[in-house]
Amino acid sequence: MTSAGVGVDNIDEVPDKTTTTVAMDFGRITIDRDLILYLFGTPGQTRFWFMWDELVRGAIGAVVLVDTRRLADCFAAIDFFENRQLPYVVAINCFNRVQYHDLQDVREALAIGPEVPLISCDARDRESTKQVLITLVEYVLNLRRQHAGTPA
Repeated sequence: MTSAGVGVDNIDEVPDKTTTTVAMDFGRITIDRDLILYLFGTPGQTRFWFMWDELVRGAIGAVVLVDTRRLADCFAAIDFFENRQLPYVVAINCFNRVQYHDLQDVREALAIGPEVPLISCDARDRESTKQVLITLVEYVLNLRRQHAGTPA
């Protein structure tokens, strides 16, 4: 984190935070020959919203990564994806695999419906983040089957 964020980013709930995504992360995961996931990670601060419309063009879905210490920061992302009717999952980032809140309590606090997948993860752990992406892909595939009229 740099001094440029002082007075702009509120870190009151995370005083030990020393790093952040500067602008955008990118990754690519090849599942098989016909399924390649392109991953774009952006910060949630409003000054980065100009990128969001471009990034969701052609997207199959999104992950809203939630830090329960700063839950209010997630509302804008959830509203953004809901307004664009882009499927999303909510991943609660449990640092060191410690979950401080019940999933149902977080669901209610975020006011998301029961159809939206809610999963715990540690965003720093490869296997944990893989499960989040699997959850997203399965959710999107089930939605597409339902819209096509075939059973999930």
